[in-house]
Amino acid sequence: MADDDGYFGESTAATYEDFVAHRFRPEVVSPTVDVLAGLAGDGQAVELGIGTGRIALPLAARGVPVHGIDMSRAMVTRLRAKPGGDAVGVTIGDFATTRVAGAFSLAYLVFNTINCLTTQDAQVACFHNAADHLLPSGTFVVEAGVPELRKLPPGQTDVPFHISPTQWGVDTYDVATQAMTSHYVTLVDGQAEHSSTPFRYVWPAELDLMARLAGLRLRHRWADWSRAPFTAESGGHVSVWEKPID
Repeated sequence: MADDDGYFGESTAATYEDFVAHRFRPEVVSPTVDVLAGLAGDGQAVELGIGTGRIALPLAARGVPVHGIDMSRAMVTRLRAKPGGDAVGVTIGDFATTRVAGAFSLAYLVFNTINCLTTQDAQVACFHNAADHLLPSGTFVVEAGVPELRKLPPGQTDVPFHISPTQWGVDTYDVATQAMTSHYVTLVDGQAEHSSTPFRYVWPAELDLMARLAGLRLRHRWADWSRAPFTAESGGHVSVWEKPID
């Protein structure tokens, strides 16, 4: 970890949106915002790991008050520089434990951000933190990939996830600990530069148990933001847990 921004410091923030440009396309963002706005209703939303505002800004533009939590000042600086960035409140801190004032009808984590918490204890704490932010009947939404262990033959630990003329991405898995590391090799002026980020992969069923420990119950699980059915072949999931009314 290079600085107080964790693994998403200035060097990562400077290239982040280029590397995941496909995630900023309207056909990706709009369905996400549609679902989240519907769940928020007339209430407020809190985004855990708000980053550069890919989802928070269009959600706020839809009339949903959004407050974000993020450790990376470098990522948040880019959010602030965008149109509407000054209208979104942000608290700098660990989203697993940082509490912000207010009562929210929606808490959410998108794009595998739950995996940035690299221990099971931290992921459990995150569910408790989300639940503490929610009003009764409020919902907590997590978008995450299904671990790609089916792609690992015996003895192999690496799965490529991105190949281009200037950048390669490979995930390495430790199936004993659920630790994974994403490695990035980028060509800059003919020289290869390597960086890596640790994660902890987590199964949908394990997330359901974390939700139960936090007093939440599963309402929906879809394969994606289009609300397609989640099946054994789904590469990812969008899960929605609700806080029961006492």
